Amino acid sequence: DKGVEIGAHTLSGNVFETRALDELFPDWKEMGAPLDTPVVDDRFYWLPNGKWSVPIPGFLLHFVPEMNQKGNYVISLGKLCKWLAEQAEEMGVEVYPGFAADKPLFGEQGELIGVQLSDVGIGKDGQKKDSFEPGMQLLGRQTILAEGCRGSLSEQIMEHYNLRADSCPQHYGLGIK
Repeated sequence: DKGVEIGAHTLSGNVFETRALDELFPDWKEMGAPLDTPVVDDRFYWLPNGKWSVPIPGFLLHFVPEMNQKGNYVISLGKLCKWLAEQAEEMGVEVYPGFAADKPLFGEQGELIGVQLSDVGIGKDGQKKDSFEPGMQLLGRQTILAEGCRGSLSEQIMEHYNLRADSCPQHYGLGIK
């Protein structure tokens, strides 16, 4: 994580469905996971213009079960990421906050073998300062990219392996709470 601490750059709120967390940590409530605000009601409105809001009757939402959030939690993703990092470290995972990965590193057969961190000691003009140090290379048998769907490393990986060939473009939705 390039943030000073894990979760520092994960600013988004979220409506969180706990199925994966239930499988990973069945006792996450007792462990103190930061899921404190359960969703107790769903309300949806159509906003046709700046003056009107039209409530959508709840029974219509049964046709789209993904819109039913009751039983999920409204959370801070930053707090959840920090908590998950703490759990991983307790299991022996090495977590390095405060360093931005700059580029993927590939082996002789084209396999991903690690990442190179960003160079440090570069001035605003792009020139190397006296304090310049090249980015460290972190190598491993497994490299897990967890930077979001359009992170800079993910983009480089998709281009390197041509992962977007014959694929549909990504779709995004916008929610307002």
